[in-house]
Amino acid sequence: MNILFLCTGNSCRSVLSEGTFNHLAPEGWQAISAGSQPTGTLHPRAVALLHRKGISTEGYYSKSWDDLPVTPDIVVTVCSSAAGETCPAYLGPVLRTHWGLDDPGHVVGTDEQIEAAFERTYAIILARMHAFLALPLEELQADRNRFKTELDRIGTLLP
Repeated sequence: MNILFLCTGNSCRSVLSEGTFNHLAPEGWQAISAGSQPTGTLHPRAVALLHRKGISTEGYYSKSWDDLPVTPDIVVTVCSSAAGETCPAYLGPVLRTHWGLDDPGHVVGTDEQIEAAFERTYAIILARMHAFLALPLEELQADRNRFKTELDRIGTLLP
C-alpha cells in the first residue's frame, strides 16, 4: 500500500510525515510526499529534525503531485485549513483523509520557539502514525468506509 502525504509546498509537514511513516511502517507499506505547488527544496529544520530522530531522508526531495513514482492508495492532506491555507484536493480513486497541521516553517520567533514548533508538529505526526499502525490494517483494507472513518478520527488526535 502506498500512502501519499500531500501539502502545498512539500517542504516540511508532508516530508516529516513521509519520513516518520516510512521509519515505522510494516513491510509492504510505503509513504511518499508531494505538493500541489512544491517549493523545490526541503525545509532544513525538517530534515535536521528527522535526522535527530534517527530517520533517513535519503532520496527525499520536494516534488509535484504530477511527478509521483507510484500511484497512491491513500492520500492524507496535512495542510492546516485553520491557518487559512488552501489544501490541495487530490483527484483520483483513492481513499482520502485530512490530518491538518500548522506549518512550523512559518513560525516567527527565537530559535527555541521555532524549534519547539517543529518538535510539536513531529509529536502530533508521531502520535497519528502510531494510531494508524495500531489499526487492523488488513481487515480495514476490505472495508473502505470503516477505514475512512478511522483515518478521519486519527486526523483529530493530539499527543
